[in-house]
Amino acid sequence: MFQQLIAPALSFGLSAAVIPGPLIAYLVNTTLRLGWRKALLVVLSPLITDAPIIVLMIVVLGQMPPELLKLIQAGGGCLLLFIAWGALRQYRAGPSVALADADGASIESWQRVLLTGVLMNLLSPGPWLFWGAVNGPLLVAALKASPAHAAAFLVAFYGVFLGGLCGWVAIFHYARRIRVQYLRALILATALLLAWLGLSLLASALG
Repeated sequence: MFQQLIAPALSFGLSAAVIPGPLIAYLVNTTLRLGWRKALLVVLSPLITDAPIIVLMIVVLGQMPPELLKLIQAGGGCLLLFIAWGALRQYRAGPSVALADADGASIESWQRVLLTGVLMNLLSPGPWLFWGAVNGPLLVAALKASPAHAAAFLVAFYGVFLGGLCGWVAIFHYARRIRVQYLRALILATALLLAWLGLSLLASALG
């Protein structure tokens, strides 16, 4: 069981947690601007969005129409550009606005942060492709063995994945202690990364 299910789950969870992408870029940006409490809402967002994605991708076994994938990519690109635009506006407003207090209460509500994380997951092609082509078949195999096997697979994957995301939060929350000008430079870098990822998704959808 370990070699066939748990080891791949741990490996894929680690890969998803360490390879930079839209979710990690938004997570880092949120941590720098709003602190660790708001960032943990972003960490939890895959638990909300992955359930319907998993069900749909297992049912269709990865046979997503190319047109639908392009539509998801376009929506994700627009969302990333919107987030980047908001982050850049806060950056240009100066330190008093671009940086929040420890709870981030002065900039964005927890509802908005969580909703943005949920929408980002739903409009990113990565989770759809991942569960359709990689994790989905393994989960189906685990379900055929027993519900306990499937539960162990999911616990192993999400334990490593969400734990890795919490690692990003811890690293960049402590990075908030550096001098303001350096912190704002990090915020600007993550905002530009979000914009680049958004443009890349749009280019892929329109190409």
